[in-house]
Amino acid sequence: MRILHLSDTHIERTDTPDKHGVNATDSLRLMLHELRHQRGVDAIVVTGDLANDGAVEAYTTVRDLIGEFARRMDAPVFCTTGNHDEREAFAKVLGSGHLAVDGSDRAHTTGAERCAVSTVGGWRFVTLDSLVPGEVYGRLGAAQLEWLRGVLSEPAERGTVLAFHHPPIALGISATQPVFGLREPGELAEAVRGSDVRVVLSGHYHLQLFGLLESVPVWVTPGIVNRIDLTTAPGTERAVRGASASLVELGDGSGGPMFHTFHARDPRAHETVYELDEERTRDLIERLG
Repeated sequence: MRILHLSDTHIERTDTPDKHGVNATDSLRLMLHELRHQRGVDAIVVTGDLANDGAVEAYTTVRDLIGEFARRMDAPVFCTTGNHDEREAFAKVLGSGHLAVDGSDRAHTTGAERCAVSTVGGWRFVTLDSLVPGEVYGRLGAAQLEWLRGVLSEPAERGTVLAFHHPPIALGISATQPVFGLREPGELAEAVRGSDVRVVLSGHYHLQLFGLLESVPVWVTPGIVNRIDLTTAPGTERAVRGASASLVELGDGSGGPMFHTFHARDPRAHETVYELDEERTRDLIERLG
């Protein structure tokens, strides 16, 4: 199983630069162009913050650009919600978020949350909805976790890929990650304990990060619109230009997953998009954490 993992496209309602001067649609176009030579891709996963402000026009752009790319790859697409997304607009354009190669909806959801399950080549793909409206951090509610336990109660033929936006892990050296990640990750760990979940895929942090949720590998892919540079002073944050994505390879048997990161050849890569000093970072955490 070869999965192209994208996240944090942050597409605006118009094909124009955002307040920081970055055109998110151009970043997505560039990344997909750089990935055009990939072969043997079985699935494409996009873990949230598809739209920057939840606009229908943004989801349409994501559907059209990634859908065209997916057809060339002959691969289905699995999308999740993020904190910048809006569930109603997401569902209006992307349905369950599980799209077949021809763009049709290949799953169904119940209730307001955008969680769904599909199978590709014996592998089960489960997408969860960690969006908490109006908040930066994420949470998986009791009803969604109970649904997940029911799905995982019967093993898939080859195993399960679990995808959602907010990582259940964080770097201690980051000021914002522990505050803005997934709340109560232990509840998720309990839900997947003893199951066939082979990997958890997430985004949100705009940088590549690997860790474990108990014994389950967790991969955080860097963002499409920009990436976070952790070489800054403690307590500060800087975002820089440069679209990135990942390739996740899963094999049969007990071998662990393999991860590879792609960086688009952006002539303005590494230029500062925004930078928050210690006071502004602390204020951000106090207001939104």
